[in-house]
Amino acid sequence: MGDGLRDKINSELKTAMKAKDKRRISTLRLINAAFKDRDIQNRGTGKDLSLDEAGMQAILSKMIKQRRESAETYDKGGRPELAESERLEIGIIEEFMPRQMSDDEVEAAVKAVVEELGCDGLKDMGRVMGALKEKFAGQMDMSKASSMVKQLLG
Repeated sequence: MGDGLRDKINSELKTAMKAKDKRRISTLRLINAAFKDRDIQNRGTGKDLSLDEAGMQAILSKMIKQRRESAETYDKGGRPELAESERLEIGIIEEFMPRQMSDDEVEAAVKAVVEELGCDGLKDMGRVMGALKEKFAGQMDMSKASSMVKQLLG
């Protein structure tokens, strides 16, 4: 199921190798390594948990988040060249993410899920966030969505 994304990354990796684009090659290899690590972790569980598209998107989101944090740290530490390097990697990783929803789209999705689940208070926050993660993995900033859900249910 998640093979489409893997194939896309591998084909981009071949292109990057032909172009001798070092940063792209290393970033794409990091993505593949992260997927492989998760496959290996899953194998130990005895269940068939081969990585699906949503699982891959979650890994990519985490990689982007880590790089954003690193870039911020480098900026504060007066190392703009390292911060820029992290931002270039983010740009490469984001190519494999679904289109990000606008704030208005996120708000509409949050309202629709709250309505659909018949939620009426903060006690339902977990259900709403779970549904949003399932339906919109990788398409929205979950921390932004979380604060919208809090406002709506609070």
